[in-house]
Amino acid sequence: MRFLVVRTEIRPMGSAEVQQSWAAGTRPRDERTSPETRRQTLTAENREAAMIMARALASAGSVRRGRQRIKVVSLADGGRLGAF
Repeated sequence: MRFLVVRTEIRPMGSAEVQQSWAAGTRPRDERTSPETRRQTLTAENREAAMIMARALASAGSVRRGRQRIKVVSLADGGRLGAF
């Protein structure tokens, strides 16, 4: 099974936007309708390799400061997300 490892920018959201989305019954951040800006993408042949790459990317300063995030997506399993 193949995996996609993605490093993305985190969109800043104000409290008004969060309250508005909760009141409307929608998610504040929905990757299917408006994905975050990608900074780096990698592919891996198995989950173990994907997690090793994700841990390496997670050591970047912008990820540790909370400005970016790492996502691991299974390409053969309907695209379920796992984020760090």
